[in-house]
Amino acid sequence: MVVGPSGAASATALGGYHQETAAEVDHGALVQEGILGRQSELGALGAWLNAARNGSGRLILCAGAPGIGKTRLAQEVAGLALAGGTTVAWGRCVEAEGSPPFWPWRQVLRSLGLDPAPAMGSAVDPEDRFRVLDGLASTIREAAERTPVLVILDDVHWADEPSLLVLRHVALHLADGRLAVLATFRDMEPASRLPVVLPDLLRAPAVERVNLQGFGLAEVREQLERAGAGASGDTEAEVVLDVTAGNPLFVREVARTMADGTWRPDRPPRSVLDLVGDRLRRVSPSCRRLVQAAAVVGRDFGLGLVAASLGEPVETCLPLADEAVAHGLVDRVGSAADHRFVHALTREAVEASLTTADRVHLHRAVATAMQEGFAGEVSEHLGDIARHWSELAPYGEADRAREWALRAADDAVQRLAYAEGARLYRSALALAGTAAGDVERCRTWMALGRACYFAGDVQGCADAAVAAADAARAAGDPELAGEAALVLEVSADPGVNAVAEQLCGRALDGLGNAGHDALRARLLAQRSHLAYYDGDVPRTESLSAAALEVARESGDDRALAAAFHARKEACPGPGGRAERTSLADEMAALGIRGGNRRAVMWGALWRVEVLIECGDLAGASDALTRLEAAAERVGGPISAWHHDRVAACVAQAQGRYADAAALARRGLERMQPVEPGPARGTFFALHAAMAAHIGATEDSAPFVVQAFRPLPRFRGMAPLLRAHLLVCSGRPEDAAASYQLAGPIAGWAPNGFYMLVCFVAATVTAAAVGCHDDLAVLIDWLGPYRGEHASGDGVVYFGPVDLALGRAAAALGRLDDAVADLSAAAELADRAGAAGHAAEARFHLATALVARDGPGDRAAAFVAARHADRRAQVLGMAAYIDRTAALVASLGDAAPAALSRRETEVAQLVAEGLTNRQIADRLVISERTAQNHVQHILTKLGFSTRSQIAAWRASAGAAR
Repeated sequence: MVVGPSGAASATALGGYHQETAAEVDHGALVQEGILGRQSELGALGAWLNAARNGSGRLILCAGAPGIGKTRLAQEVAGLALAGGTTVAWGRCVEAEGSPPFWPWRQVLRSLGLDPAPAMGSAVDPEDRFRVLDGLASTIREAAERTPVLVILDDVHWADEPSLLVLRHVALHLADGRLAVLATFRDMEPASRLPVVLPDLLRAPAVERVNLQGFGLAEVREQLERAGAGASGDTEAEVVLDVTAGNPLFVREVARTMADGTWRPDRPPRSVLDLVGDRLRRVSPSCRRLVQAAAVVGRDFGLGLVAASLGEPVETCLPLADEAVAHGLVDRVGSAADHRFVHALTREAVEASLTTADRVHLHRAVATAMQEGFAGEVSEHLGDIARHWSELAPYGEADRAREWALRAADDAVQRLAYAEGARLYRSALALAGTAAGDVERCRTWMALGRACYFAGDVQGCADAAVAAADAARAAGDPELAGEAALVLEVSADPGVNAVAEQLCGRALDGLGNAGHDALRARLLAQRSHLAYYDGDVPRTESLSAAALEVARESGDDRALAAAFHARKEACPGPGGRAERTSLADEMAALGIRGGNRRAVMWGALWRVEVLIECGDLAGASDALTRLEAAAERVGGPISAWHHDRVAACVAQAQGRYADAAALARRGLERMQPVEPGPARGTFFALHAAMAAHIGATEDSAPFVVQAFRPLPRFRGMAPLLRAHLLVCSGRPEDAAASYQLAGPIAGWAPNGFYMLVCFVAATVTAAAVGCHDDLAVLIDWLGPYRGEHASGDGVVYFGPVDLALGRAAAALGRLDDAVADLSAAAELADRAGAAGHAAEARFHLATALVARDGPGDRAAAFVAARHADRRAQVLGMAAYIDRTAALVASLGDAAPAALSRRETEVAQLVAEGLTNRQIADRLVISERTAQNHVQHILTKLGFSTRSQIAAWRASAGAAR
């Protein structure tokens, strides 16, 4: 028989807002009654709870209709958890609009004896969302490290968006902890935000789902018997089953009326509302008045607030609350002053019993009591106060309702509850009467647009921006119209971008030809961003130049920062590198003089991107320290992601593949909740490049299986990168198919920042799948960029361009060209510190030398292959280790003769850059002798230049 809680245990199981452990449980008070009809579900829940106690955490999603028994099952599990030494923490979601952000998690933390404030911190910027989510999740996980914890989140279909995001964040890290989370929810709730997050929860590593169904005939009969309803046989139970569909709450309500003789089989209850109405009529008038006031407050209510609303002392209300509990209308939760309606439908039924006059009076009384009673902590209750005043809006309180709605909306946005903020802004706009002028409406529409944007509602943002611009024009305020146009950010949706373009155009027209330089510059910069997203290079160039010119004339730092961003997008590739370097310096200087932390960060970021593109990986690595410090000062996930993505790129370029993967993964986790498109695109590009050296990995596997859908400006790039990934994953036929999706080569027009990356990826793919005509074109395209490094905006590094040229020439049988380009590529990679690309270049150089088979080629091939093999082994280049080892073995007979001790000394001095005269002076020999030693070394090693000796010595030292 299943053990259920009662006494001390059930006090917490029924919703205690304090920490209680097994040591505090009176085990003798546990009864043996058990829970009706849920034995199999309870058995599974008990097993999952035991697994969590042993370090295998679980997320358990319990779904069902209202009244089906979700909370009752959770109470039973709570009792079992307490009996087994597990701490139980409840968090209940409130169905009434206006609950504070993260409300259930605040309750959970308080249940665990923790102050919610440090975990949540302060939220002053949209980018702080991830930090707050991670802070809450980490605090709960840390609590579970001390003792096993069961978190019960009741009615999560009513949870606000931030609370659901915390649940998703916790779910991703449950598998290896002593934490179990049981979340109950209605599986059909039209107003719920849960369906947006539910698919992610169901994909969590350690998720289980329980779907509760209505009782069958046997369970209905037993429930009636337990309630003392006196059901005789199956006939009466069948009637009850028919009218209740086996819903335990409905059955219980019928059983109550059957027990007191008020239920008539010939008039089955239409709904629980009727049953609750009958029960409400049986309580005393004073109790009914208290319960009705409580219903206006909400499902959960404090007796102090209800008493204040009624103008009564709390002591007077205590026996009335006891009466309501005795009649099954409410339950006690936690302290004696905290109560909750037994079911949401119960509260609704009670509220429906009010006359209009009584309802208006109570809403006013509750709103006033909340304003006075929570004066010191009003922020947490702003949404609820706004709800009560909105109920009074039709009765002469529209202006006051609008005022509170705006206060609550601003607070919600500050706390990152963007969807709630958007709802409240819309409420304020709907309440706007004659007292709200065009300027106020414009500012409210602008605030709504920003809230929609950060809530992920891009279309809502666009609609709000249009309405804001209309209100600004009605107010005759061109400055305000310009600010309204800037509300709508550039989007992946061409339709939204078209709206943004139209708004910017109208705003610029409204500004006229003189004045407003700072705003004009920002609008021109926005139009430049739009052109960049559309792939319109000439327009991006002209608009960004105009924005920068006007911004400089204005002397406004905000305008300059916007113009620098726009101009940076207009200067891609090696040709724009000098200007981007200058922009990086100017942006950093702007940030320093104005205390603009973001500008300092952007300057540092652009500097790292330029250094990677120049092949100065050591300089880029050093500059990462400054960037990391700048990003930390800014705070938020977007800043941290920018650091992670360029740090991952540097690590990938330097052959530190594990570091690159870890940084990329961390960046993805930080950015995906904010901007999923850029987050996934960056992650994909890095792994597509890294596959050249380490093959397919667990992280890249999803992109091997399914094509990545990029933002519009990267559509031409994505199939080429995926084709490269497929080649490196050993799937040439799939690679050829992806390559064809890029279209005919003559029509390629990749984003300028990624042009060399695209052409290098295409070269590797075309060589692998036999597209030799394309290879010839690619050689012509890449030829002018010899000596450059193929890097894409600090996201990905594909090595020296000479490496791709050499591989293409080798595939076409142009072996002299291949040897020359691959030799140059190896030296460039060495100088850059791109160890993996140096090994790659020397492997392909060795194969080209073997194919050419000229005098000394096999000996030179052996040296190159041996270097490539040693480096591949050290770096863990899984894609090359077997190939380099086989190549070295096949060239064993071509190994050069060993150098003498003196020749080794001379070779080292050659590697240090000394001339023959300097070598002679150092070793106290003649210059002629030094020249002879150098010639012998060249002959033994099969080399033709001193630089090859230097590279050989460097590789030998690195291999050691």
